[in-house]
Amino acid sequence: MKANASDVFLTAIAPIVWGTTYIVTTQFLPNFSPITVAMLRALPAGLLLLLIVRELPRGIWWLRVFVLGALNISLFLSMLFVAAYRLPGGVAGTVAAVQPLFAVFLARLLLSTPVRPLSIVAALIGIGGVALLVLTPRATLDSVGIAAGLAGAASMAVGNILTRKWQPPVSLLTFTAWQLTAGGVLLVPIVLAFAPHMPAPTAMNFAGLAWLALIGAALTYALWFRGIARLDSAVVSPLLFISPLTAVILGWTFLNQTLNSIQIAGVGFVIGSIWLSQRPAR
Repeated sequence: MKANASDVFLTAIAPIVWGTTYIVTTQFLPNFSPITVAMLRALPAGLLLLLIVRELPRGIWWLRVFVLGALNISLFLSMLFVAAYRLPGGVAGTVAAVQPLFAVFLARLLLSTPVRPLSIVAALIGIGGVALLVLTPRATLDSVGIAAGLAGAASMAVGNILTRKWQPPVSLLTFTAWQLTAGGVLLVPIVLAFAPHMPAPTAMNFAGLAWLALIGAALTYALWFRGIARLDSAVVSPLLFISPLTAVILGWTFLNQTLNSIQIAGVGFVIGSIWLSQRPAR
């Protein structure tokens, strides 16, 4: 089935915005703990959307929402920010780029979706392209950051597949509000136990948090879950390669980081992998 171009475009906005996470985190929130930033990104956005939709889960959906909130929000965001603080943005993105490969095989296991060889080839090309982009001789390979990136990629892959499997009986905005709120609530006791002392926020901190919560969470998760509901997982997952690509371009533009010929070739691989993944299954 051929993917609708407008659906792909709207879904791609999410990883583009997520690619700004690394520069916003390091430049606007340098003294915050990763789990604190994860909570402050998810919970305010979820509560705001919950006030708008004014609808709560019912029955089995209470359990499902907290499972999805833990996978797509709590664990994913926590690991994302651990990687963002411990690794250069592009390196963190490289580690997260294994998510499409996870998704291909999980879709087979949980949805009985056939494993398309083209999807595997596209994922491998994308990972190779991101590696060319960011794994330069000066790249810092922190083992904790790499482990966090892998854990976040696996968590989001499982969450995305379960989201597609369960298909919520409510509007997209309501479903997004449920997951963001549940994920944020689950992080509150962890923050109180392990990071109770938050630095006094400055105007720059507020600007960074507002971007991460309102644009980077409320808007982008709504677009992402919309894409999951409308598009095949083999089409959606490779769009995540745009995130590290965005991180590298922002570093080049605003932090005076350079792009050599190998990195430019990596850009071509990433774009090619995304194009390849959009090819219709025969």
